[in-house]
Amino acid sequence: MRWGNENIRYVFTPMERWIPLFLESIGYSAWERIFQRPEGYPYYHWLHTLDGEGRFELFGDTFRLTKGKGVLLTPFTPHSYYPTSDRWATIYLTFGGAAAPAIMESLGMNTSIFYEEGDDHSFDELFHELLLRIERSQSLSDIEVSSDLYHFLMQLRKFGMMNDGPSLSQYYRKLAPILNWMEQHMADNIGLQEIADYANIGIHSLHELFQQAFDMSPYSYFLQLRLREAKRIMLQHPHMALREVAEQTGFNDVSHFVATFRKKEGITPGKYRELHLTADLTDRVQEKAE
Repeated sequence: MRWGNENIRYVFTPMERWIPLFLESIGYSAWERIFQRPEGYPYYHWLHTLDGEGRFELFGDTFRLTKGKGVLLTPFTPHSYYPTSDRWATIYLTFGGAAAPAIMESLGMNTSIFYEEGDDHSFDELFHELLLRIERSQSLSDIEVSSDLYHFLMQLRKFGMMNDGPSLSQYYRKLAPILNWMEQHMADNIGLQEIADYANIGIHSLHELFQQAFDMSPYSYFLQLRLREAKRIMLQHPHMALREVAEQTGFNDVSHFVATFRKKEGITPGKYRELHLTADLTDRVQEKAE
């Protein structure tokens, strides 16, 4: 992607204040300048290097922003930055919204943090797609822009390497063989030690991998797999006894299955099946009536 020598900048004022996440500005700086913001910026601010190099001062430390590296700042975070090469080209966006802190918190991104592109993704291509949509249709509603912004943040969370650590996508690739093995042995009486033995790593390392990728323990993930499979079986085989469902999904007995299902889902397996089968029956009656 060739960005050229002309700056690009769009600034938005959200007309629909109820929108939980809105874009405040987006742009491309062909020749990034010196900025000093002792009181920070009033919105979340993402800045990414396309070419050249800059220095970013944050919390009393100085960081190099070379090609493929960027930073995400929370609102009102004091900072400054300046070019250290003849040309420092950057892309950036700022955003806010009533639900922005909650969204960023849920993504594990509600802190000022440095990012780097992984080998499997290019942020400038993703950013260019977002910018093109805005350029081609400046009549885009706040809702459409908000949706595009949310997609961008999800991709940044998935593919961005935070503070020199692996990206989520890299964790997923590393875990893929383990996850496939877990699905194949869902009905077996296995625990953490068997999973760690298959992965050829220690239980502590296995736990860290799952926490980083899914924000849950390997056991919790395995339990979710079993419950998902139990739901599928119950709906595809509405007359199958819960004892058989429990056996096919690796639970010790039917009472353990029912107690676990109720704790995680808030209702019993029987009630879950009843609600879905009632909905299916209602849909069929309506289809016949039409």
